[in-house]
Amino acid sequence: MPSDFTDDLRLAHVMADDADSTSESRFKALDLHVMTKPDLTPVTDADRTVEEGIRRTLSRARPRDAVLGEEQGSSGHSQRRWVVDPIDGTKNFVRGVPVWATLISLMVDDEVVVGVVSAPMLNRRWWAMKGGGAWTGRSLLRATACQVSDVSRIEDASLAYSSLSGWDERGRLDDFLALSRRVWRTRAYGDFWSYMLLAEGAVDIATEPELEVYDMAALDVIVREAGGVFTSLDGDPGPTGGSAMASNGKLHDQALAFLGSLADHEDPHPGGTVHDLSARRGEPVD
Repeated sequence: MPSDFTDDLRLAHVMADDADSTSESRFKALDLHVMTKPDLTPVTDADRTVEEGIRRTLSRARPRDAVLGEEQGSSGHSQRRWVVDPIDGTKNFVRGVPVWATLISLMVDDEVVVGVVSAPMLNRRWWAMKGGGAWTGRSLLRATACQVSDVSRIEDASLAYSSLSGWDERGRLDDFLALSRRVWRTRAYGDFWSYMLLAEGAVDIATEPELEVYDMAALDVIVREAGGVFTSLDGDPGPTGGSAMASNGKLHDQALAFLGSLADHEDPHPGGTVHDLSARRGEPVD
């Protein structure tokens, strides 16, 4: 019999409400304190305050659960682990761009079973529970179901991403550009928003070459419960592979053929073109 995570989902909404209150009050604040982390990415007092608030709530409501957060790392040991990105899109937050969100999720035995993405300046929230579907709205009682698109041809697909520099830094820019030339449309919505638009059916493919678990966990369950597929670029399911490829499912293999690590050296047809890169990209083969 499937486990019921309704109480955990409700708790995640309560924590998201508190996080929204904190982050909104600091957005565009004249005294916002911006620091640089060792990896040279920015962090604000809002990031730290939001995560501290979520951890305080969990220490009272779920004291036995482990927690992984972007700012304070990992604490506790349990099969149940809450994963928190206090502000996904900190660079947007710092510059006054309203596209940022708090990501809260629960993993049980490394499977994401609850996810909430709350973007207060967009006046939007998305959430999902294993076996309960994916939803968007302002509250549990005012929600609309999310469903991925039915697009099945790569030439008709809308592709969302975060930046070209990430692909360039990893020597994968040519592969990404090859995919971008084949699809119908590309837009750099970035961060969480690409994946939430995918869950709603407005985007068909969303991908990034390098991400942490806290960047992906909440997105993973929402995409899957909306009928989509979420893997790494290696095709491994879930949010633990260090990269993300999300799609409506029908386009997944086609997208991975451009960007994934589908090993050419394992070609079962020597001399043939079944696994040749040009064939995978749909280009003519001599």
